[in-house]
Amino acid sequence: MIRVLSVASECVPLVKTGGLADVVGALPAALAAEGVEMRVLLPGYRPVLAALPKAEPVWQADDLFGGPVRLLQGATAGLSLFVLDAPHLYDRPGGPYLDEAGQDWPDNDMRFAALSWMAARIGVEGAGEWRPDLVHCHDWQAGLAPIYLKARGVDLPSVMTVHNMAFRGLIPPDRLAALALPGWAFQPDGMEFYGQISALKAGLVYGWKVTTVSPTYARELTGPDFGAGFDGVIRARGADVSGILNGIDEAMWNPATDPHISPYKAPRGKAKARAALIGEMGLPEGDGPLCVVVSRLSEQKGLDLLLEALPRLIARGGRLAMLGSGDPVLETAWRDAAEALPGVAVRIGYDEALSHRMIAGGDAILVPSRFEPCGLTQLYGLRYGTVPVVARTGGLADTVIDANPAALAAGVATGVQFAPVTAGALATALDRLCDLHADPATFQKIQRNGMRAPVGWGVSAAAYAALYREIARPR
Repeated sequence: MIRVLSVASECVPLVKTGGLADVVGALPAALAAEGVEMRVLLPGYRPVLAALPKAEPVWQADDLFGGPVRLLQGATAGLSLFVLDAPHLYDRPGGPYLDEAGQDWPDNDMRFAALSWMAARIGVEGAGEWRPDLVHCHDWQAGLAPIYLKARGVDLPSVMTVHNMAFRGLIPPDRLAALALPGWAFQPDGMEFYGQISALKAGLVYGWKVTTVSPTYARELTGPDFGAGFDGVIRARGADVSGILNGIDEAMWNPATDPHISPYKAPRGKAKARAALIGEMGLPEGDGPLCVVVSRLSEQKGLDLLLEALPRLIARGGRLAMLGSGDPVLETAWRDAAEALPGVAVRIGYDEALSHRMIAGGDAILVPSRFEPCGLTQLYGLRYGTVPVVARTGGLADTVIDANPAALAAGVATGVQFAPVTAGALATALDRLCDLHADPATFQKIQRNGMRAPVGWGVSAAAYAALYREIARPR
């Protein structure tokens, strides 16, 4: 049995802003079958503490970065948790990273340094009677844990997983002392990044192993287009870097048992789910495919490109239902598109139940991301017989088999890929989608292929367990 402390800023079902939370919440159960006991360390946000009313303290101190703290231990939703209860850092309205006005909390450096500091402390001294053999850090919010371990002179193995290299965790250099960080690490071969501290770089440099969430993204990070300034660091780590695909929770995302929809098997059950979605979103009937988008609205996600390509889809009899929020400029642009184009319906915000109904009822799910470390919505689409149309990048390229002539002839196609990531290439991909949809036998074959595709955690959990066994040491 290997004991692993997983350190993250969010975790389903307690707190979520994106796919990171899904992964952190799914890994413990997936790894249990591989002989790994994983416990998750989270910040003590209000929703987390509310979900753990019977959590018990296992450690406390009068001051950690400006206030008293307790380390709580509890369990909920099948997860074994440690929670850093630090009211001066986490007991506040708003989200994990942003205040109610949508601005970064000004003390985010201290909030997540505290999380990393506590991870190192648990790694060295344990928590109660439990002590990890390895610390698994997720994204910049946990990136300082390896350097805190090293500063304590402890040779405890660590894994740094990059879910999105674009978020560097930059901190002014005058914060070194306040965050109890060692001055010797503030240099170009350490955690210094163009005159600032980078929490992400600290994890990339000092973590024993570095993983990303898809093999293609791991390769992309070695070049300047995707490396976000850290491509040299990734190249220098060489064989220490690997890509392990994310999976999805197949119990939560199961068309046969999903509580948000009527049970169905594609393609016959699609008709009922599609009709319900058309009615709910107020869309007209049409001969073309009903497309859905469930996404954060940002430049990364390529939804500005989709706005340009949208008239082509509508002209072919297609329709689009979009659910998302984010960039205010894109939110306004999508509202305007819904006003201007019949066949386009937009809901600004996030609604978990509606996202299930949309993915169940859509003929196709569009993911035109400029870059996508792994992506989960295309996996949800495959599971529900909703054909993914994806940019050929990152995990999208690794999980969708393009319906090119060879793949169609071999009967293995599961979706449509396009490259380069431009509005023109996306418009061509939507034309291809419409052509495929016009041939029901071919389209239904693609749907069925997708529903049989492996999208769970089995293979990936085995890969993580193998990585842990490679570096973990008996204690």
